[in-house]
This record gives sequence, structure tokens and C-alpha cells, in this order.
Amino acid sequence: QVQLVESGGGSAQPGGSLRLSCTASGETGSLYYMSWFRQEPGKEREGVAVIDKLGDTFFGDSVKGRFAISQDNTKNTIYLQMNSLKPEDTAMYYCAAESRRVGRYNILKRPNLSTYWGQGTQVTVSS
Repeated sequence: QVQLVESGGGSAQPGGSLRLSCTASGETGSLYYMSWFRQEPGKEREGVAVIDKLGDTFFGDSVKGRFAISQDNTKNTIYLQMNSLKPEDTAMYYCAAESRRVGRYNILKRPNLSTYWGQGTQVTVSS
């Protein structure tokens, strides 16, 4: 089993920045993808960014050029650096992880492919 714990959520003004962290524990050796999703109440979960074990990344269209994903394998932690935040970035952000090699695009477009999920951290962008 794998446990994922997110941190770093909070409030920011439009144009501001936040950095989220997600630390994995347990049987982390088999994990191949770690990713970020977000969800607003009443809406479907949206893929934000994914990074694989080799460090290759893929981003959702709405965050390209503004968000960056990185990893520290020594700490089993991934980060989501969110810049130029917009009110529409407001959502609950979830960390997810998966061992099967199904492709970065598929991981982001099909949330049901990720086996492990964190509890989420709220991000609110408003003036």
C-alpha cells in the first residue's frame, strides 16, 4: 500500500504563486507516475500535471506555461509550483500515484487509472 499526503494549499491573490507538496510513504518502490488533479464542487476531476519516474512531464492545457511539476526522489516527494494564479485555479488539489505504465497522457486524462490518492489540499485564488 501507498499513502499520499499533500500540503501547501491556501489562499493567494490573482497573479500570485503557491507551491504544493505531496509525500508518498509505504511501498513506494513500484510507483511510476505521480500526478496532480484538481476538482471543484459539482465538477469532474481535472488532470493538472504528471511526472514519471524518469522525470518526464505532461500538463493539462489550462495550466501549461504557468505550473511546473518536479520531484525529489530522495524524499519520495513531488511538488507543484503554481504561478500566475487565476481565480479559476480555485479547487481542491489531489495528489495521485500509479505503478502501471499506462502513459502520461492517459494518467492525466483518465483519473480512474491512478490507484492511490491523497486527501486533498484546498487552493483558493481571489482578491
